Amino acid sequence: MGRQKIYLDKLARFFQIRNMLLRQALAECLGTLILVMFGCGAVAQLVLSGGSHGMFLTVNFAFGFAATLGILVCGQISGGHLNPAVTFALCLLGRERWRKFPMFFLFQTIGAFFGAAVIFGMYYDALWDYPGCFNITGETATAGIFATYPGKHLTIVNGFFDQIIGTAALIVCILAIVDPYNNPIPQGLEAFTVGFVVLVIGLSMGFNSGYAVNPARDLGPRLFTAVAGWGSAVFTARNGWFLVPVFAPFLGAIIGTMIYQMMVGFHVEGEVRDQKENTEEENLQLNVNSNSNSKSNSNGKEANC
Repeated sequence: MGRQKIYLDKLARFFQIRNMLLRQALAECLGTLILVMFGCGAVAQLVLSGGSHGMFLTVNFAFGFAATLGILVCGQISGGHLNPAVTFALCLLGRERWRKFPMFFLFQTIGAFFGAAVIFGMYYDALWDYPGCFNITGETATAGIFATYPGKHLTIVNGFFDQIIGTAALIVCILAIVDPYNNPIPQGLEAFTVGFVVLVIGLSMGFNSGYAVNPARDLGPRLFTAVAGWGSAVFTARNGWFLVPVFAPFLGAIIGTMIYQMMVGFHVEGEVRDQKENTEEENLQLNVNSNSNSKSNSNGKEANC
């Protein structure tokens, strides 16, 4: 037992990364991998079983719980963003440094890529047994297991607004959850609350295109499908749909941040700021009065002498 502990200590020292940004990026990679692995795994079960092992509701629950688990895995290290749009919003507010954004985006996309790869490997035989196993569109399409694609009724413009609205709703709720001045969530329950938000968005906004609201969650698996057999058509399907879940969420993040700050954030922060300033003024006035009394007492003693 003692020798094993020595070996484990040596391994820990060898693999330890001291660069904080890289450690946080790796944590985001793992957290996003978990999100995509469990979420896309539920979609794979639903599609490949023909509906016998899942339904729309189970997919939404899977993504909600996957978000919770992903945040629990990496939250203490990186904050558990799992989504470049969330990182972008926090950078806009000055709560994260801008140099984190490209690094997190890259590693979140890598994590999503490998999350899709895990599900592809797990359901490889079932995929080959499915009729039209590498179809991108149509009744037997399987590319939608990994990345999002629009419904038949959805236009690019409507899909763009769909992603903006979904991401704005996500950002508003997340900012409320992490806001220490607005009914703060008990420590340790943030991950479960965010998972509940993802579940609600899926249940109410998932019909049009699968509610990506996360550029990394869509781009990473789409890149994987491009190299795993579906080909470059995953980028050209439905008039270049892939650009919508990559770019629209960032605009949604800007709108969601503005809405929350203008309707809630600035006001509660202002109250705290005003209370702090009033307290400082009162303390300053007390110090001035105390100094005045001290001088009066000392002058009185001199006069008596």
